[in-house]
Amino acid sequence: MKPQSAKAKGRRLQQQVRDILLDLYPQLKADDIRSTGMGQTGEDVQLSPAARAVIPFQIECKNKKEVAVINWLKQAATHGEHIPIVVAKQNHSDPVVVIDALTFFKLMRDINNGN
Repeated sequence: MKPQSAKAKGRRLQQQVRDILLDLYPQLKADDIRSTGMGQTGEDVQLSPAARAVIPFQIECKNKKEVAVINWLKQAATHGEHIPIVVAKQNHSDPVVVIDALTFFKLMRDINNGN
């Protein structure tokens, strides 16, 4: 894949995350959540102070052809009716939890709304 195509692929994911968050948090304006330009340092989705108050995360986006954790999440989804998650650990690292982005952002919104 050409570097330009790879950057466009990453940019689309950042914009998708931005759009999901703006849809779930109607009190935020378009300027509150911005997709960072390719090649810039720092977080991929920049949050204003108003957005940071309800979204206390630093968001890094990776849009890769193959990520094994996606297959693990699909496998977890076959085990029942509940929200699938994956707990993954790499040598010499702390475990991390992987959850579908839309489900995560909805849970975050519900927590902020006191549900």
